Amino acid sequence: MNGGLRAKVNAAFSQELYDALLTHLGQQLGEAVDFRVAESPVFVDADLRNQLVAACNDICAQLLTPEYFAASTAAIPPHQNVPGNDAKPTVMIVDFAICRQPDGRLYPQVIELQGFPSLFCYQTVLAEAYQHFYQLPANYQPYLSGYSQESFVALMQSWIKGVHAAENVVLLELEPEKQKTRADFQATELLTGVRSVCLSKIKRQGKKLFYERDGALVPIHRIYNRVIFDELEQRPELVGEFDLTQEVEVEWVSHPNWYFRMSKYSLPFLHSPYVPESYFVHQLKEVPSDLENWVLKPLYSFAGAGVLVDVTAADIAALEHPEHYLLQRKVEYAGVLESPEAPVKVEIRMMVFLPEGSAQPQVITNLARMSRGKLIGVRYNKDFNWVGGSSAFFEQ
Repeated sequence: MNGGLRAKVNAAFSQELYDALLTHLGQQLGEAVDFRVAESPVFVDADLRNQLVAACNDICAQLLTPEYFAASTAAIPPHQNVPGNDAKPTVMIVDFAICRQPDGRLYPQVIELQGFPSLFCYQTVLAEAYQHFYQLPANYQPYLSGYSQESFVALMQSWIKGVHAAENVVLLELEPEKQKTRADFQATELLTGVRSVCLSKIKRQGKKLFYERDGALVPIHRIYNRVIFDELEQRPELVGEFDLTQEVEVEWVSHPNWYFRMSKYSLPFLHSPYVPESYFVHQLKEVPSDLENWVLKPLYSFAGAGVLVDVTAADIAALEHPEHYLLQRKVEYAGVLESPEAPVKVEIRMMVFLPEGSAQPQVITNLARMSRGKLIGVRYNKDFNWVGGSSAFFEQ
């Protein structure tokens, strides 16, 4: 990670600059971001960049096959199976821990993946803010595969809306105005004109869906789905006239079934130097004797909920549904980013798109998270500076 550029950014940092960055983001989005924004971007040199891209391509080659599609049907809970064409995902998100080999070389290890959208539009606004406030050199960019900010925004407009007008597309969520990720919903409307709508507000007439926009009932032709099924299970009161599993005449981006098909469920199917060993608990012939080197993860959870870092044999024996859990070899995050206060752990979420009409996946952009706590995530880093959501800039 470029030491010279890191030293320059660290030297330029001040509380006033950081406050100005946050104020700028709030002005762009209409309100302050409701999660911690990291003080700095992350800089990724060509070697680590190439490994991240190779890992994504390796994973796509193994999962985008008829064989995996057939096997992954078992990942979809029957009561959450959504009708419609889910033969191909349109996006894949992969979270990588950045680790260090004994010789000092950095390398990525998969933590988890999902066939579900991330903070695409917000990351565009954030990256632009970092570029502006830190005056970053042109040979470091947050985009790959030949994309620029302008062409990525054009991709978002096409990918989210398809051939439809913005008013006939909705970003579907549960009480979007209360979600911590609403900064991305605001950015999505800013960049595409598509508004976020709560599932409970959707009107259904037979197989047709509608929502209220500016006082009128407007038909919905395409849904940019951001409803997380785990949360929906806990909020049944938000299911109104439409419950996602009903057959309706809409296009999905991405189809909700890929939330399950491409997920932690996928990890045991992957064989790659970038993917740590992973096993379904119910398929274990014996519990590993070195459990201190393993992590127990529920298949159906989000935001790190239910993850056991210090797992014991008793924890495994107590599982009521072992088929719903994964045992994954522990990954050692390295303190790879030198901040003015202490070394910082980094996780980079690579965003891979499979645009409609394209046979090849495109590794395009990213989201980075910085941590000094035991786990990555805002809830585990409440008392630290130089942590939170960030953006990786890749050496071009």
